[in-house]
Amino acid sequence: MDEGDADGSERAERALREAGLPPGSLVGRRVLSGGTYNAVEELTLADGSRYVLKVPPPPTVPTLAYERRLLLSEAEFYRRAATVGVPAPSPVGDRRDGHLLMTHCPGEPWADLPEGERGPLRRDLGHLVARLHRVTGPGFGYPSGALGPLAPDWRTAFTGMYEALLDDARGYGAWLPRPVGEVAGIARAAFGALEEVTVPRLVHFDLWRGNILVERTDAGPRIGGLIDGERMFWGDPLADFVSLALLGDIRQDADFLTGYQKGGGAVTFDRATRVRLALYRSYLYLIMLVETVPRASGGERVAWVRETVAPLLTAALDEIGRGG
Repeated sequence: MDEGDADGSERAERALREAGLPPGSLVGRRVLSGGTYNAVEELTLADGSRYVLKVPPPPTVPTLAYERRLLLSEAEFYRRAATVGVPAPSPVGDRRDGHLLMTHCPGEPWADLPEGERGPLRRDLGHLVARLHRVTGPGFGYPSGALGPLAPDWRTAFTGMYEALLDDARGYGAWLPRPVGEVAGIARAAFGALEEVTVPRLVHFDLWRGNILVERTDAGPRIGGLIDGERMFWGDPLADFVSLALLGDIRQDADFLTGYQKGGGAVTFDRATRVRLALYRSYLYLIMLVETVPRASGGERVAWVRETVAPLLTAALDEIGRGG
């Protein structure tokens, strides 16, 4: 066992001990792929139970402004999801500004499915997301406090989120398909549409297929859990529709929207709603472009983002400029 593995085992043992789990019960560790920020591994105990441990990078690692104390937001998401019966991990002995130990959820990340399975699962997902959106918060913004305290209104919060990201783009010299000042001007002219949002609701904001676990059962596939809630914020539930149709258009997902409406969610894609949706798309696509710099992404990833994501950012900005 090399030194790095020994350090990892000690870290895992310490996390288990602090959570009140039996000392010396760790029998297996497996690194989980898919994450781009925190280190994630699955821990197996002697009794067969499994947990997931997330550890943030060292303070010296470059980050985007909103990424500070992400694990605080993730733990908050899981606690709140549990109040409405949405399957997700449960925090176990999480510490402020430290690691996050959580229960293991069954299933594997959503992969390509035959239509006979995809449709029902998308309807189930819509129902679960509608439940999430019933949960209200104490203010608007990131609960981690990464960008300051929660704001009393959504326009103030999202303006701060957007401008912090543009400051990151400037600071890192990130490549964008349009100048940062032009992007800022287009978005600023549309921020008035945010004033329609008056209640802060739970938003995961990273519900692409990789963060939706599908479990195979005798009765057929079901959603085993919604994971990686570290980018959650209190805001406009419409923002969740961006990652739910990553690189696509949620308005084309009839199964999801049917489930969402049956679950009590309400959305009408009028002009003001389309402007807000375009703002949220531009925010996510900006994150995907800007983060390639602090992540020191390889050439293949950078090329994909520039070829695939940049045109979508441009299209979102054009839609904002047209007023929906």
